[in-house]
Amino acid sequence: MRPALSLIVKPTSGVPIYRQVVEQVAAQVAGGRMAPGDFLPSVRQVADHLQVNPMTVSKAYSLLERDGVVEFVRGQGMRVKPPGPASNGKARRAAIRPLLEQVAAAARNLSLTPDEVIAQLKPLLEESHDQ
Repeated sequence: MRPALSLIVKPTSGVPIYRQVVEQVAAQVAGGRMAPGDFLPSVRQVADHLQVNPMTVSKAYSLLERDGVVEFVRGQGMRVKPPGPASNGKARRAAIRPLLEQVAAAARNLSLTPDEVIAQLKPLLEESHDQ
């Protein structure tokens, strides 16, 4: 059994909450945590859980539908769509790109070299595989 959709938003991150929801859902779909045919929780459930305005979640779901990640099923809600041909690797890379852009921007602001960033990132990646 797959774990339920897991979302965490950070209102002070500078990234709009709806964008955080879109990126996290897309990443979980691309990473296989949500399979084609799985239904997303209702807008109201997500809004209550995250303590945000339901319109914020509705906007995120609309963007996910526009991007082809989910589809609306009348009377049932939003369902994860099957991936297109050869999209799995592409979708995963696209899902992580916004986060990598944030890391790159922060590294530039801190005057860190690419080697310094990779040296700090590598143990974090290896740590998550050990768990």
